[in-house]
Amino acid sequence: MPELPEVEVTRRGVAPHIEGRIVEQVVFRREGLRWPFPPGLQAVLAGRRITHTGRRGKYLLIGFEHGTLIIHLGMSGHLRVLPPGIEPRKHDHVDLVVSGPEGRQVLRLHDPRRFGAVLWHGNEDGEIDQHLLLRGLGVEPLGDEFSGALLHRETRRRNAPIKQVLLAGDIVVGVGNIYACESLFRAGISPKTPAARISRARYDRLAEAIREILAAAIVQGGSTLRDFIAVNGQSGYFQQTYFVYDRAGVPCRNCGAPVKQIKQGQRSTFYCAQCQR
Repeated sequence: MPELPEVEVTRRGVAPHIEGRIVEQVVFRREGLRWPFPPGLQAVLAGRRITHTGRRGKYLLIGFEHGTLIIHLGMSGHLRVLPPGIEPRKHDHVDLVVSGPEGRQVLRLHDPRRFGAVLWHGNEDGEIDQHLLLRGLGVEPLGDEFSGALLHRETRRRNAPIKQVLLAGDIVVGVGNIYACESLFRAGISPKTPAARISRARYDRLAEAIREILAAAIVQGGSTLRDFIAVNGQSGYFQQTYFVYDRAGVPCRNCGAPVKQIKQGQRSTFYCAQCQR
């Protein structure tokens, strides 16, 4: 599943091609993905200018003066910017056709597993942060609000393992499975440690590790996971630098002990029992 770095890579890739452009047409090739497409969205967006792009967790936000288009890439989705006239492939479900000084371009959503989403939040429905899918999300890990102090304060009554607390997304958003494993390794914290038992100093190290891991992943184009590719068609290569994720049984890059794999909440967790306490 595309995680925060992959979505941010996508946002940065599409932004120069769609910001300030006028929507000419919206094309749907099915009735919906995870949820039905918003009825009448073609008429809502036709002739309207895209003012900005943003991201909230794993949700890509395309802003207009009268509302926000919310896109989620699901398990296997990706966006491509294409010239007009290219025939859609199987699983190319949505086109956003825009025009600007350079001519027309097509923002195309490809989603083989159809777990993605395209939703509309109009200004009349309130602030975008109050959308049903966004209002319960925690702070952004690359934003100024995120810190070790925040993690420490919000986990005093959390006895669940720290890996599960990170994935829950209500304290900090977008730290998915890959990046939680890698961040906990860098901070030297076992994924099995109850969140309430971690000290402020260790949370400071964890917050710093999360920032560093996510920033490095964005620079490297994210991770190639299943079908994720960037807007320009290139794959990310952060997976080449993994220390523990998907390396079960392989010697730890730090100490040489075999990397372990366990299940937590039906997700695979990878860690080094020697380096992470």
